[in-house]
Amino acid sequence: MTPVAPGSPTPPIEVEGGLASARARLESPRVEVPDEVIGRLRSAVAEVSVDAAEVGAASQDWWPLAMCWATDGDLAGRAAVVVRPSTPDEVAAVAAICDEARVPLTASAGRSGVCGNAVPVFGGVVVDMTGLSGITSVDDDSLTVEVAAGTFGDRFEEALRAEHGLTVGHWPQSMALSTVGGWVACRGAGQYSTRYGKIEDIVVGLDVVLADGRRIRTGGQPRQAVGPDLTQLIVGSEGTLGIVTSATLKAHPRPTFDDRLAFGFETFADGLDACRRILRRGATPAVLRLYDRIESHRNYQLDTNVLLVLDEGDPDIVDPTMAVVDQECSLSASELDAELVDRWMGHRNDVAALEALISQGYVVDTMEVAAPWSRLDEIYEGTIRAIGDVEGVLAVSAHQSHSYLDGACLYFTFAGQPGGDGADLDARTSFYRSIWDAGTRSVLERGGALSHHHGIGINRGRFVADALGGGFDVLVALKDALDPNGILNPGKLGLPSRFGSVEGW
Repeated sequence: MTPVAPGSPTPPIEVEGGLASARARLESPRVEVPDEVIGRLRSAVAEVSVDAAEVGAASQDWWPLAMCWATDGDLAGRAAVVVRPSTPDEVAAVAAICDEARVPLTASAGRSGVCGNAVPVFGGVVVDMTGLSGITSVDDDSLTVEVAAGTFGDRFEEALRAEHGLTVGHWPQSMALSTVGGWVACRGAGQYSTRYGKIEDIVVGLDVVLADGRRIRTGGQPRQAVGPDLTQLIVGSEGTLGIVTSATLKAHPRPTFDDRLAFGFETFADGLDACRRILRRGATPAVLRLYDRIESHRNYQLDTNVLLVLDEGDPDIVDPTMAVVDQECSLSASELDAELVDRWMGHRNDVAALEALISQGYVVDTMEVAAPWSRLDEIYEGTIRAIGDVEGVLAVSAHQSHSYLDGACLYFTFAGQPGGDGADLDARTSFYRSIWDAGTRSVLERGGALSHHHGIGINRGRFVADALGGGFDVLVALKDALDPNGILNPGKLGLPSRFGSVEGW
C-alpha cells in the first residue's frame, strides 16, 4: 500500500454565528440518534462525535444556495452524529447499526458537491470517509490502481505520479477539495476528460458497503459479460444505493510531453462545429475548452470566442492530434497566443470567487449539462435567453468544457440580485430556484441531459422524474430493493423518502 496523507474538507464559507449554533434551514423531519445507538456506534468506530461544531461542519457542502443561507447562520441540514471510520469493515458496521435502528446515514468526504449531495437532509448520522485514504495496490502491467474512497484528488495524483510514474488523468476543478469516492458517487468529470474519459469510463471496479452492512465487490475485469454492470449501477448513485469504500481505476503512464494551441472564433456555433469535426476525425486532445464571447472577455479580455486546446502523452500521439486540431480550426478561426492556455492552467482550480460574491449578497451558481452535437447550439442560445429573462439576473454566460464523439458539455454561469442589494434570504432563495427552473426547462425541452458531472443532490431532485421518464420507477425499485429501510442518503436524486419530504426552499 502507498500511503497518502489524509486530507480534510475545505469549508465553503464562514457560517454567521459559528457552526455550533447554526440552524437547519430545510424543514424536513429531523431524526435524532438515541443514546443507545450512539453507544453502539462508539463500540464499532473509534471516532464518534456529537460536538455541535464538528457535526455542523460535517453537515455542509459547497451548494451555493446553502452558502447564501450560511450568511444568516443557517445550514441546509444538520446531522446529529458524525462518525469517522478507518476501514471498510468499520463502514459496514456503521451501516448495519443505522439500518437496524432506522437512522438516516449520509456518506461524505471532501464535501465539495455543489447540489447539496452530501447534506444530511433528515439528520441522523454522517459517515466521514476521509479516514479511508491511500493507494491500496498498483498493477503496472495492466495499468490499474486501487485507491481508498476517502483519498483527496490532489494527494492521490501526487503520490501516483511520484511513486509509480502513472496518472489517472482525472482533474476536476475541485481536485484539492474532492475525493475519489465523491468522483464516483456523483459521476464526475475532469478537465482532461476528452483524452481520459469521465469517471465512469475510468472506473474498473468498486468495493461497496450496502445498507444492511454487506460488502460487495463489483467489476475488476477489463471487459466482462456477467449480466448487467453492477459497477455502473453504483457510479452516480450519490450514496443512495451503497457506500463506496475503494475504487479500482484505469491508469496511464505519466505524460512526458504536451502541446498547446488557442484560437478565436467569430461565433460560439463556429467553435462548437470545429470541436465536433476534430472529434469526428478521431482526435481526442485532453482539453477542448470553448468560451463564449462574454466569458472570453471576462477571462482573457478578448472580443472573440476563445478555444483552448491542450494535449499530453507520447509525442507520436500528441503531434498528429494537434495537427488535426490546427487543420480544423484554421478553416474558421484565427490563431491566438497559446499563452492563453498557460493563463487558464494557472487559475483553473480557483474557487475563491464564489464565496466572495455570495458574501456580497449576490446569487451565483453554475449549471452544467450535456447534449448531442446536433442540439448544442440551440440549447446554448435558448438557455442563455431563458436564464437572462429571469428578473434580477445580471449576467449569464457559458463555455463548452468537455467534448466527446457524440456531444459535449455546456457549462453555464449566472449571477444576479433579486430586488437589489437589500433582498432577504427568502427572496434570494426564490430567485435562485426560478433561475434553475428556467434554465433546466430550456435544456430538457431541447433534448439535453439534466446534468453532466455535478450530479443531482437536492437541487435538481425535482427534475429527475421528468428527465428519466419511465426509468424513474426503475430507479425507485432499485432503491427499495437495495435499501428497503431507506437509510442511505435520503432526500437525494429526487427519490421518495420514508423519513418525509424535503421542504423549506
